[in-house]
Amino acid sequence: MPDTDLPAPDRTALDAAALTAAVATDDALWREVQVVEAIGSTNAELAARAGTGEPEGLVLVAEHQQAGRGRLDRTWTSPPRAGVTVSVLLRPDVPAARRAWLSLLTGVALAESVSAVAGVRTSLKWPNDLLAPSGAKLAGILAESAGSAVVVGVGLNVSTRRDELPDTGTSLALAAGGPVDRAEVLLAFLRALELRYRRWTAVLGDPVSSGLAQDYLAWCSTVGTDVVVTLPDGSTLAGVAEAVDWDGRLVVRTPAGVLELASGDVRHVRPARA
Repeated sequence: MPDTDLPAPDRTALDAAALTAAVATDDALWREVQVVEAIGSTNAELAARAGTGEPEGLVLVAEHQQAGRGRLDRTWTSPPRAGVTVSVLLRPDVPAARRAWLSLLTGVALAESVSAVAGVRTSLKWPNDLLAPSGAKLAGILAESAGSAVVVGVGLNVSTRRDELPDTGTSLALAAGGPVDRAEVLLAFLRALELRYRRWTAVLGDPVSSGLAQDYLAWCSTVGTDVVVTLPDGSTLAGVAEAVDWDGRLVVRTPAGVLELASGDVRHVRPARA
């Protein structure tokens, strides 16, 4: 039965050579998949490499991330080999205002790959969470600028047991009711991300002509609902999430008027019923 406790999983190590051979083909976006046993933060490591001129297409996977971060510098941890902890280095040639769509694009690619591999119909909570059908969090996404580059990181719970998770979290194994292959999920994600990234950059980040806006709305569980938004100063506002605009901002209609919120303008968006 989905979302129930499972026996201790087999947490097999990822094979960097096999992963690279599977995705780093001729003319592919991905040049190499590197796997490290432990690291502070995959995003921080790739941001540092971006500063030295590292070209786009490098994928860094950690079996255990010891100082992972989410939005607003929240910590993110996972047991060794229990999830997919991956960052990618990209250099999108698109207008700066449209770069906000990159984390939303990543969310769509992740939702598609999880659905295809694990058979779990997920949803996306704006701006950066992947949710299980129960509403519990499966994954978080963090996109960070590093000069002309953008580093996008994903932390996805795969075999994490209930006693290893926070109250608001779940894992693919729990949601699917059985084991899920980490390598298969990772490869499906990288292929989906490459396809969507190439399509998006080919039209200079246009979310409409690339099909990204339509597909994001199909996966998004935030738009169309009553929400409560917590702002950085701790104050809250209530309204209806009506759309995601051209630059990836959440459009919220409140009694005081319509607001367009960038991810950096909010601390938390939650359903009003919560």
